[in-house]
Amino acid sequence: MNIKAVIFDKDGTLFDFQDTWGAWMGKILERLAGTDKVMFENLAKALKYDAETKTILPNSIVIAGTPVEISTVIQRFKSEMSVLDILSLINKEAESAPQTLVTDLKLLTKHLRSQGLKISVMTNDAERPAQRHLEAVGVLDLFDYVIGSDSGYGAKPDPTPLIALAKKMDVLACDCVMVGDSTHDLIAGRSAGMLTVGVLTGLAKHEELTNLADVILPDISHLVAWMAGQNN
Repeated sequence: MNIKAVIFDKDGTLFDFQDTWGAWMGKILERLAGTDKVMFENLAKALKYDAETKTILPNSIVIAGTPVEISTVIQRFKSEMSVLDILSLINKEAESAPQTLVTDLKLLTKHLRSQGLKISVMTNDAERPAQRHLEAVGVLDLFDYVIGSDSGYGAKPDPTPLIALAKKMDVLACDCVMVGDSTHDLIAGRSAGMLTVGVLTGLAKHEELTNLADVILPDISHLVAWMAGQNN
């Protein structure tokens, strides 16, 4: 094989999902609901958020949905706000959400670069918050490109943004690997003609990913060894 590039999902792949977005979601709902407990409970139910444990449930739209999709759900309960107003609020709050890296990204990307690989990120998060998250932990400049669902190429599971990234990196889609923690990531990768690597640092279980992945790894720290084996 001749793998030339790796495209990473962000949340649940580069960053621990619950540590980042569990606490963030609670703050968003508190801001939206204010002192209205019923509103808070309705929003939590609609977004599948467990306020007691401060965790997002596995079937929540927050996991793989775009900020616009999340805002649309919220707007059903906040009719006095437009979807764009809600989108602005959650994107602004998302920029400062604390991030917990799954592994040492500086070391990981160094090893991948040593194999001659190009590296980018495609997330269903908005582009600006995604870049801020990577910048906050000092790794933004390690990636060739970082695009989000609002970058003009669409969102996963549509393969279009992945194909666009391959073009940006000047490689064929079939020479890329898509690495992600959700079915959206892997469906997009398969549809784009890429190899797919599932990781178990998000909320999806092994059995949910197995039919969509060429390999399933515990986390991205295992990627270097797997990649070296593919190109030998």
